[in-house]
Amino acid sequence: MAVFEGNFTQDIPNLRFALVIGRFNDLITNKLLTACQDCLKRHGIDVNPEGEQVDYAWVPGSFEIPLVSRKLAETKKYDAIICLGAVIRGDTPHFDYVSNEVAKGVASASVQTGVPIIFGVLTTDTMQQALERAGIKSNHGWGYAMNAIEMATLMKQFK
Repeated sequence: MAVFEGNFTQDIPNLRFALVIGRFNDLITNKLLTACQDCLKRHGIDVNPEGEQVDYAWVPGSFEIPLVSRKLAETKKYDAIICLGAVIRGDTPHFDYVSNEVAKGVASASVQTGVPIIFGVLTTDTMQQALERAGIKSNHGWGYAMNAIEMATLMKQFK
């Protein structure tokens, strides 16, 4: 029997990533981005936008993330794509529509293209909860980068 697992040491210098970041709630998304970049950098990945390993795509908000992540995945240039956004509940059902469609869109893009697309979109009830997940208590941006590295190295085993 075979065991397939991603790793954090092999093939890292050869990996290519794209980050899709929503500008809306940029107080949160910029914190997620900083932690994500820190993790990638500490694992030997050049996060410089002028470099060869990471490309950045900025979109207006989380709702636009699935379309751009799919377009990037279709190029087959990336080993994984990390989506960063924040949807914070308000007084209307808008939160439900946006968060549901973003989640479905990212999952669909990943399955249809075969490229790991990491769902790094915080969906919280309050700004305080979002801040806690983007740096006050911990920063999920780091974990999203770890997931991308692990999935990228795992998927290489199937090629």
